[in-house]
Formats: sequence, structure tokens, C-alpha cells
Amino acid sequence: MSTEGTRFAISMEVRPEDIDLMGHVNNIVYLRWVQEAAVAHWNTLAPSEERETIVWVVRRHEIDYKRPAFSGDPLKAETWIGNATRFAFDRHTAIINVSSSRILALSRTVWCPIDRKTGRPADVSPAVRDLFSIPA
Repeated sequence: MSTEGTRFAISMEVRPEDIDLMGHVNNIVYLRWVQEAAVAHWNTLAPSEERETIVWVVRRHEIDYKRPAFSGDPLKAETWIGNATRFAFDRHTAIINVSSSRILALSRTVWCPIDRKTGRPADVSPAVRDLFSIPA
């Protein structure tokens, strides 16, 4: 994992079960990587008391597939924050082939903070808002 500027990155490995009948990584795997990057970013930056009370759920995924990934490709997911409203936090992610530096997929995900106890949308603290959204 690394944090470069306002981007956060994790490395990924293509597993044999990620490969589809076309011989490349199945599109659904990219969504798994998008989620893994977001969760890793949250777990790395969020204060522990916030991680204990808030869980994030996806409201919307948008993904543009640019190029396929294959077995053995060294990959990383770079994620960065976007705009936010009260219960909708934008996050962007690029899946990148490390060897070629080519972008394989770009996504925008809208996340909603949920109170772990009530299961309802939750207001986040100013600290979380500062860490996970761009100031308006």
C-alpha cells in the first residue's frame, strides 16, 4: 500500500479464478478491486473510533473498461476522493497495469456512510469528512 499525494494505492494479483472464458480478467473482478482499494483506504486513514461506528455501502458504481488484464499482470488500484453531500461520497479508482502504466479501468463509486448499530445512513464527523471528501 502507498499514499502518493491525494491518491492511495494497493497492489493486486490476478488469481486463476479471476480469468473468464475469454482468457482475461472477468469484469466483475474489477469491481472487487475497486472495493478492496476503498476499504484499504478507509482502514488506513480513518480513526479507529470511526471505523467501529461507521460502515460504508455502495449506492452506485460506474466503470469504464479500457483494456483487459491477464494472468501474471502486475496491477495496482489507485483511489482518490471526490465530492460529497450529506450521505453520498464520491470515490474514483483507476486499475493500472504496473508494467505498461496503462489504465485498464476507471470507476466512480458513490458510497453512503451507515451507522453500524442502526443500519441507517449516518452523519460523519468533521474529521472523516475532511479525510474522505473534497471541500465544497
